[in-house]
Order: sequence, then C-alpha cells, then structure tokens
Amino acid sequence: MSFRIFIANRGEIAIRIARTVLENGFVPIGIYTKEDEHSLHRKYLKEDKEVSSYLDIEEIVEAAQELGADALHPGYGFLSENPELAREVARRNIAFIGPSPSAMELSGDKLRAKEIASKLGIPTLPWMIVKDEKDVLEFAREHGFPLLVKAAGGGGGKGVRLLREGDDVGKVIEVASKEAEKAFKDPRIYVEPFLENVKHIEVQILGDGENIIHLFERECSVQRRFQKIVEEAPSPFLTNAERDSITKHAVELATAIRYSNAGTVEMLFDTSSRRYYFMEINARLQVEHPVTEMITGLDIVLKQIEITMYKVLDLKQSNISMRGHAIEARIYAENPLQEEPSTGLVKYYREPSGPGIRVDSSIEAGSKVSAEFDPMIAKLIAWGPDRRTAILRLERGLKEYIIDGILTNIPLLKEIIKHEEFVNGVYTTKLYSQNIDLFRKELEKRIREEALLVTGLQELAGKNIRKFLESSRKSAEEHSERIDKLKRKAWYYYISTRERLRKSR
Repeated sequence: MSFRIFIANRGEIAIRIARTVLENGFVPIGIYTKEDEHSLHRKYLKEDKEVSSYLDIEEIVEAAQELGADALHPGYGFLSENPELAREVARRNIAFIGPSPSAMELSGDKLRAKEIASKLGIPTLPWMIVKDEKDVLEFAREHGFPLLVKAAGGGGGKGVRLLREGDDVGKVIEVASKEAEKAFKDPRIYVEPFLENVKHIEVQILGDGENIIHLFERECSVQRRFQKIVEEAPSPFLTNAERDSITKHAVELATAIRYSNAGTVEMLFDTSSRRYYFMEINARLQVEHPVTEMITGLDIVLKQIEITMYKVLDLKQSNISMRGHAIEARIYAENPLQEEPSTGLVKYYREPSGPGIRVDSSIEAGSKVSAEFDPMIAKLIAWGPDRRTAILRLERGLKEYIIDGILTNIPLLKEIIKHEEFVNGVYTTKLYSQNIDLFRKELEKRIREEALLVTGLQELAGKNIRKFLESSRKSAEEHSERIDKLKRKAWYYYISTRERLRKSR
C-alpha cells in the first residue's frame, strides 16, 4: 500500500515505529531538526522535512500535509499527549494514531481521572488541589507527612516533589508548579499521601472505544527521581488474584471513558498492606511497551495503526496469553556516578545479540549525542522462558554492549540488576534512592580496577609485545605495524578510562 504514515518524533521511537510501518507495506515519512540533521532515524524515512522544533504543532502538521501524510503517529514524549495536535491533524484530514482529543484531555487531567475511578469503586488515595502553603498544611493535619506534590496536567515525573515534615512547603510547591507549567502549560498541582514501600504497576490497554482489552501488567518500580530506569513484565510480586483484580479495574476504567487505541492505567501497589491505588492514565505509547510485546507476541504499534485505519480492534481478551518474562533497561548517555548528561561523538558501537535479546536504539558509530534532547539513547530488552533466564540474558546483553566516545549508565544498570532485592523481585520504588551510595561505591571500584588494568596493558605493550611478535616469522614491517596498533588501542582505552575516573570524582 502507499499509505503514508508521518512520524512526528525522533530517535529510538521514530525508528521503532518506522520499522513496523515498513514491515507492513506502508510508507514512513517524518521530520527532523537542524540538530538532528545526521540522526539515525532519518535513514528509516522515505521522505522527511526539517522543522524548527518537535513541539511546534502548526509547523509539524504543515510538514505532514506537504509530504502527503495519510496518518500521523506522535510516538511518546513531545506532543504525544497534546489534544491540540490531534485536533489540528483532524482538521487537515489526516488520521491521528492515538486516542481522541477528549480522551487525552480526560487522561491528562489526573484529578478528573481519579474522580471517575472513585465512582467506579477503584481504590484511590485521598488528594487535594494546592493553591498555597495553607492547603498543604491543612491536608497534612489530616493525613500526616510525608506527602507527594504532583502536577495535575501530566506525568513522566515532571512537577513531582516529595515533601517531608520540616521541609520548606512554600518553596516545594513553587518549584513543582513552575515545572508543571513549563512541561504541561498547566501550573495546577495537588497533594496526596506518599507511600513509603510501593511498587509502580501499569496495565497495557488496547481498545476501539467499545472493545477494551488488557495485555497484562508491567512493573516499573526501578526509578530515579520518579523516572523509570528498568521495567519488566509481568510483575514478579503480584499473585494471580491480584493481577486479575488490577487488570479488571484497568479495563473497567478504560471502558468507562470509551478509550480507543493504546494506553496504560497506572497503579501504586503498597507492599505492606498488599492494597493498590489508581494513580493515572497515560494516553499514549509507553517507552517500556517492548516488554509487553515480548511476552504477548503482539506488535502494539501495528495494533495502533490498525485501530486507526479500521476503527476496530480485532482482538478479544481470550486471544491474549502470556509467555515467559521480559525486562527492559534504559540506556542513558550520562556519567553514571554524577548522573550528568554525556555528549559527543559515538566512536565505536556494538549492540548485544543472541537468544532473547532485543535492542531499540537511536545511535550508531558516528552518531552525535546532544544535550538538547532526553539522554535516553537505547533500550535493551531481554526475554526468557522464566524471570531468572531473562535476568541472566539482560546481564549478558549489558556485558556485550559497547558504546565508546560517550559515557553511559550501563555500569550502573549492571549493579542494579544484580542487587538482591531486584533478583528476588521484592524491590520497591525506593531501590535506587536507598542504594545509590552502594551503587556508586561499586562503580568507583570498577572504574579504578579498569584504569589499573589498562595502565598495565599499556606497560606490557611497550615491553613484551615486541618480544612476542619478533619470535614469529612475520616481517619487521608487520611487527612494527602490529605493535603500533596494539599500543594505540591500549593508549586509547587508558585515556578514556582515566577521563571517566576524573569526571566521576
């Protein structure tokens, strides 16, 4: 078919969508900014157009129209949950691959979604809209500290602040409100109790407004500053009865708002009481959707396209089964000790492979990593017939992954997935914050050992390699060339490791 699907995004998710588009005989087209002129995602597009920003609705929709788009997929992030984009697309007679504008508005307003959930009998935490410091103190008198201040108009960890007794309440709500305004153009914030030992559980939903099904749940409890790092499906902690209850409530809520396309219903699961509470709806494709694809065998992006094209979901709940276990690790371009972005040119790149390994990436050798965008550059997903195998495969994949020229969080991910709480599946959203000192200590130890090893190799290169090669039958010219090559390689690794150590101090 010549059906042209415009991808209004960049990087890893643009490539992931383009692959499904190509596999199914459609035509992927899209956009890029000046900063992304040499971005890998452009290689997957049949045609594209430069825009000034991935956030300019008018410019993006005009580009889609100029390129003859039949449909537009927003990916995630940027404008993916912006109802105005969906409306403007519809005005230009272009199909929007996602939920309706009204569903996005309802889902984006966390408080309206909570009210609907409460009416349906789905458990929710108490909450209060916050206008000033007095509101917070009034709420605290009834529910106590700690409290969580959250943006009412969006998610993704933006506009979220933890508030403990003794904190500067006025300052916390001011910062949260400004961040919410910047991220969602909605300064409203609210407050709710902060549960200390919880798991973040989300249910993947697919629907056409009438027929709504779930694709089981994912656990997203490994988080840093309320942003996810490692996700898995299914949750290793839930019983079958708890899984059935949570997914049933998620489908009920999506049915009540006549949800269409892909989305998630998110819950907090209190490990102490084993009770769960509705948190929010995300009306878009999620970063962590690959783990669900791995255990169900479904292509969620393809289902999004089909629902948009045919106005019907061709699946029933009885069609969906779960097979094995999958875990995703997000690869960030950052200093893993200081948690600061790492930018520059990717000099060498090698992805892991083998049984059960999937990589969704946005870079290759020669790619430029900029500080202008989110630092996530790839996702490593490992599947196994059971959770233990999935963990072992993920560990192998992280060891095989080589990205030179920039720093990444791969060493940190190795430490996280071997932590006892993670291995046993009992970890909560506090895993990272409670163990950050341990993780950093192990990383520093590893970097120092690596620096010493490479220094030793450099020393050997000058003393022993020539002697070894001279004992062979190769010519003197070949000896010299081989020695120089090995010394250059050893010196490069020594310098890069020393630089990493310097930056980590």
